[in-house]
Amino acid sequence: MTSPVGSEPLPNARELFDIPDGIAYFNTASVAPTLRTGLVAGEAALLKRAQPWRLLGPDWFSGAERRRELFGELIGAGAGDIALVPATSYGFAVAAANLTARAGERILVLDGEYPSGIYTWWRLAERTGASMLTVRREPGQTWTEAVLDALDASVAVVSVPRVHWTDGALLDLDRIAGAARAADAALVIDASQSVGAIPIDVRTLKPDFLVSVGYKWLLGPFGLGYLYVAPARQEGRPLEENWIVRKDSDDFGRLVEYRTEYQSGARRFDVGARTAFELTPMALAALEQLSAWTVPRIAVTLAATTARIASAARERGLPVPAPRGPHMLGITVPDGLQKRVMAALEEANVFVGARGSAIRISPHLHTTGADIEQLLTALDAALNRP
Repeated sequence: MTSPVGSEPLPNARELFDIPDGIAYFNTASVAPTLRTGLVAGEAALLKRAQPWRLLGPDWFSGAERRRELFGELIGAGAGDIALVPATSYGFAVAAANLTARAGERILVLDGEYPSGIYTWWRLAERTGASMLTVRREPGQTWTEAVLDALDASVAVVSVPRVHWTDGALLDLDRIAGAARAADAALVIDASQSVGAIPIDVRTLKPDFLVSVGYKWLLGPFGLGYLYVAPARQEGRPLEENWIVRKDSDDFGRLVEYRTEYQSGARRFDVGARTAFELTPMALAALEQLSAWTVPRIAVTLAATTARIASAARERGLPVPAPRGPHMLGITVPDGLQKRVMAALEEANVFVGARGSAIRISPHLHTTGADIEQLLTALDAALNRP
């Protein structure tokens, strides 16, 4: 487990979330609870949208640009490096449409990785004649070691996360990024389980693409995600052609004077209807709160929470991954008991995720000591422990 040095932990912020007493929610890695400020912003946005005469020309652009700016700040990028996408799959599709591979080359992915990426790379391999290289760990081997052992000059694309989505196992992206550059391979990062909860900096990693949804660790609504596009890739081909990404699209009276030029930077890759009048204020409220908290302080705070849970799991003889991210962990329960444990936890109002062979636990700043005790008590009861 890693956590930033020199960052002070944050106080518990349960009052900022709409989580009743008695609910122990440990499934941020699936869907984050919405901030109360997000609920207020969303309600106001719906009321404004219900009266469309209140929508002004600048409203089509201002919220989207602020989203770019705030997300870019979280990863060390400028607003112009960020495209607004609806989902991880869309971001992966943009990357695949702008990357190449040749017959005999390989696309490197992790075993058990998030399906949207795998399916996208299958299609690229099919289109180009490349093959898939699925990295698996040997006993006692870290994901980083497994990737570095497999990464050679035959690899055209490296597609990896910061942490494995099933259990939070950590990858050293600095080392992997360096190895990818040495092999002249494109680097695509799935940051959906890391941005907002663990520091990540594209200025040092220099990926070709980085994608994240907004409804997990970014605490935002569904349908509003983010794609970082490296400057060298920003002249590429978008998946769709929509009016708002063309140059001077803010001049509504001249929209039929069709333009060949796009807006600058990564904006050409934006999804249509990216304005999202109803949802954008919710995303902005969440991003602004994350900026106020700062990601290093979030990571330190969550590291203390997951360390307590990990220690209790090990005391019970239940394996947890190492190294792992500070914000989530997978607990491996005895064979055949996962469904029973999940059902027992839910009955006790403890909500976690089942991913792969792990019971995935992903707290946030709403998590209290009482929540942890509720989790451990329910887990003991499910496993028939005294």
